[in-house]
Amino acid sequence: MKTEEILYRLDDIMSDSADLESLIRPLLQLIEEFTGLESVYFTSIDFHQNIQSVVFARNMGDMQITEGLSVPWEDTLCKRSFEETRTYVSQVSEHWGDSEAAQALGIETYISEPVRRLDHEIFGTLCGASASRREVDDQSILFLRLFAQIISQQLAREELITQLRQLNAEYSRLAMLDSLTGVPNRRALIDELKRMLARAQREGSAVHVGFIDLDNFKQINDVYGHDAGDLFLIQMAEQLKTGLRGSDVLARYGGDEFVALSMANSAGDSAAQAGFAERLSQLTQGMFELGAVTLEYAGASVGVVTSAHDEFHPEALIARADAAMYAVKQQRRLVE
Repeated sequence: MKTEEILYRLDDIMSDSADLESLIRPLLQLIEEFTGLESVYFTSIDFHQNIQSVVFARNMGDMQITEGLSVPWEDTLCKRSFEETRTYVSQVSEHWGDSEAAQALGIETYISEPVRRLDHEIFGTLCGASASRREVDDQSILFLRLFAQIISQQLAREELITQLRQLNAEYSRLAMLDSLTGVPNRRALIDELKRMLARAQREGSAVHVGFIDLDNFKQINDVYGHDAGDLFLIQMAEQLKTGLRGSDVLARYGGDEFVALSMANSAGDSAAQAGFAERLSQLTQGMFELGAVTLEYAGASVGVVTSAHDEFHPEALIARADAAMYAVKQQRRLVE
């Protein structure tokens, strides 16, 4: 096969390929055509498990190297080829006569070129084999190396895309969390309350919304310092989160404000609403270790409301809970 034809076919392959498989399969066909080898295949290597596996294969003769075949890496011809920096062997039975893998598959002619990851570590190999002796010229070896490099570039591209997707997912996750306490932030709270209200509409249930304001938080900051204040917020978030049900939601709404959400059986269940308020109030009480200081905290002001059947707007529902909290705060001030 002439060089010009190979390059022309290669250009088409690279233009049409959308992923690793759509690139490698036509490359294997091209390798088979210009080398005349019976089996050509692409492998991956798991160095932790010490296993080499055939990912894609093309078999045109009696020799069958099947996709999914896995063999111990230590006995493979690829490993020997790599260690000896030998891409092509035409007399395997003489050169690697002790290879059980070669004997089992009846390999006499062998070519192999490593394919590397983005970090230059070996991902796998691009290989060809025949049961009979075949002459593979220097041009074919050069094209084999070129194809391995092209596959490495595609691997690098896919690895980069995967990393970018992971980073984007992590960024999206972090964008929905409060950086200090690690609980959902206001934006995440609104989104979750929208979903819970939609669910309540479908099921004929309701949503409890508890607004928690940490009384005297400014005084904690002023007396013990902002580091102590941060520790207080972190421990408070953890205490609330631990005490709530797994299906409940806790979010930091503002500086010293948290909001808790819980599904309710119905809008008119006042006993459940009062119970949720009492549970939240109790969870905010206790001893808090603020570095060198242990603070006994009497508890936050907590207001709880329950969504009505025709209530769809999360901001309005939170505002109602805020108003209920403020009424509780005023009542507490009267009895202090």
